[in-house]
Amino acid sequence: MTYCVGLTLDEGLVYIADTRTNAGVDDISTFRKLHAVDTPGERSMTLLSSGNLATTQMVINILKDRMKSCSNRDAHLMNASSMFEAAKIVGTTLRNVINTFSENERSTEKKFDGTMILGGQIIGDEPRLFLIYPEGNFIEASIDTPYFQIGETKYGRPILIRAYNRQMGFEDAVKLLLVSFDSTIKANLSVGLPLDLQIYKRGSFCTGMQFRIEKDNEYFNMISSGWGEALRNAFDRLPDFSFETSIDPNLAKIQSRAA
Repeated sequence: MTYCVGLTLDEGLVYIADTRTNAGVDDISTFRKLHAVDTPGERSMTLLSSGNLATTQMVINILKDRMKSCSNRDAHLMNASSMFEAAKIVGTTLRNVINTFSENERSTEKKFDGTMILGGQIIGDEPRLFLIYPEGNFIEASIDTPYFQIGETKYGRPILIRAYNRQMGFEDAVKLLLVSFDSTIKANLSVGLPLDLQIYKRGSFCTGMQFRIEKDNEYFNMISSGWGEALRNAFDRLPDFSFETSIDPNLAKIQSRAA
């Protein structure tokens, strides 16, 4: 399992992914799940992947090999006319790889699945973000759905729902995402550091700032301890519960009679 987020802002796009993959508690490895490509001045794209590692790595390698072939006859990410077309290319490749693996391994119980987030900008278009499903179809981020999560999403989602603001700057967005990841890491062993993070600035048409957050990252550790303390302080400030005043009086009478 993994956890990845692609997030839209007025300023651009932010991507973050963990690097943990495991086949059991005694077989934990680190693999990069954030991949960026660009043609400076023309386009920049980033792909996040979750699911069966063999499946997603095969998709990434096929997409990269097509770009290296320098053939304009075959559709690939570097000659796609729009981000929508790029999403179709990724979706078709993902579906074909899953179908091929599944046909070759009919007798096994392995599930060759994969889900991806594709974001970026091509000159002449706005920055766009897509969630691509194993079937090859996809949806696009919008005002109502401004970010996508894949993998182990449930633990980090509440903070995004409560604190996300499209007008926030990159710095606040990174802080928000790190809190989301800290909550997920503490709740699920299948998600872990290091984290890969990338910033794309609207209209820059280049990969942008990329960095990796390791276990000894001072800021992440401050976020982790600070968020825990803030939650405890917020809990302490909430009104105290009272059995006498907080329970429905009628319900309390019924329970009293039953006793």
